[in-house]
Amino acid sequence: MIKIYRQYTEFKRRENNDNLEEKRQRVLEIIQQVRMNGDKALLAFTKEFDHVELSSLRVPVEEIEQADQKEDSAFVSALKEAAEKIRSFHQKQKRESWFSTEEDGTILGQKVTPMDRVGIYVPGGTAAYPSSVLMNAIPAQVAGVKEIVMVTPPNRDGKVNPHVLLAAKILGIDEVYAVGGAQAVAALAYGTETIKPVDKIVGPGNIFVALAKREVFGQVGIDMIAGPSEIAIVADENANPIYLAADLLSQAEHDPMASSVLWTTSESLAEAVQLEVEKQLQQLPRERIARESIENYGGIIVVESLEEAFKQVNQMAPEHLEVMVEQPFAWLPKIKHAGAIFLGTYSSEPVGDYFAGPNHVLPTSGTARFSSPLNVDDFIKKSSIIAYSKEALFEHGKKIITLAEKEGLHAHGKAIAVRLEGER
Repeated sequence: MIKIYRQYTEFKRRENNDNLEEKRQRVLEIIQQVRMNGDKALLAFTKEFDHVELSSLRVPVEEIEQADQKEDSAFVSALKEAAEKIRSFHQKQKRESWFSTEEDGTILGQKVTPMDRVGIYVPGGTAAYPSSVLMNAIPAQVAGVKEIVMVTPPNRDGKVNPHVLLAAKILGIDEVYAVGGAQAVAALAYGTETIKPVDKIVGPGNIFVALAKREVFGQVGIDMIAGPSEIAIVADENANPIYLAADLLSQAEHDPMASSVLWTTSESLAEAVQLEVEKQLQQLPRERIARESIENYGGIIVVESLEEAFKQVNQMAPEHLEVMVEQPFAWLPKIKHAGAIFLGTYSSEPVGDYFAGPNHVLPTSGTARFSSPLNVDDFIKKSSIIAYSKEALFEHGKKIITLAEKEGLHAHGKAIAVRLEGER
């Protein structure tokens, strides 16, 4: 049963660092094996971890093209409409190169260039996530990335989940590999005989995927180190306990380490939600996962005021934050740290997970204090443009020399001085 707390200090999300260094060492071994043995290592690890023996890593293009043949039309239609909404939202984030000409003729600017090749990791395991294909690939496409490659673990039959392949087909992604885990991250970072290396790796995964992304950062870019999912809800006495319980469980079913926390000013609401969570838990197909999450990482915190609730939420910096109070927009200025903010009764968190348009790849584990949802900027590079005029160099050259010499970098100053002297 989810616990009720009267003090935020009583509730503390327990960090699970069990065998973390041992897992990191295993990841380092996997990465090294992939670097040394390429496809051979990938096939061996797929057999070891996914319990399937593959003869080829790449999913045939024909299999992707046929992905919609056995899907019901309602699912296909919903996935296509979701893709359109996600694309429309991310189009608004697109940046353009810009240039500015100063009075002295100097031209300054910024050149925006998309990355050449990006790898997206799509989780497998206890569930398949076609929505993750959309959320990771569409902002890259909007940014102008030409090559997008997808890796995802195979099922026990050696096939990639057909729902995931359907999402790839809708987006026109035909380079898909049936490989997951740390070995897939290593392949994307360093390349193998079959898989060409990428410039950046995005997408969530388990602890081994997260650790692998951390280890290859620098060789390639990464989006973030994603931890277990989180939802925080702030509710007043008028909120519906049935809705709140359902929203808490929507994240709890993700992972036994997912965190679901409700803040409320109402003792009676807290008790009603506690009973409703237990009632709904018993009806969930993923009850075991959700129950472990709720009992170990969930909580209901009763506070004196909504001001105090938002203060504590900012300390948590949650991945998802629902504001289930009257006039939720009035409280928006109080929120400083949250990956995605859902305002009002009908803005349930799954609306953002699947359909509204904003990205569901969000900062977790408190990193919303300094990072943002996956967006178009994650797939571009910005180059500074400097075209200094002769007039500007003669006006400011001595200042540049002064600054260089104060730093002891006399060759820097000389590079300016020779131009000033040579033009006299």
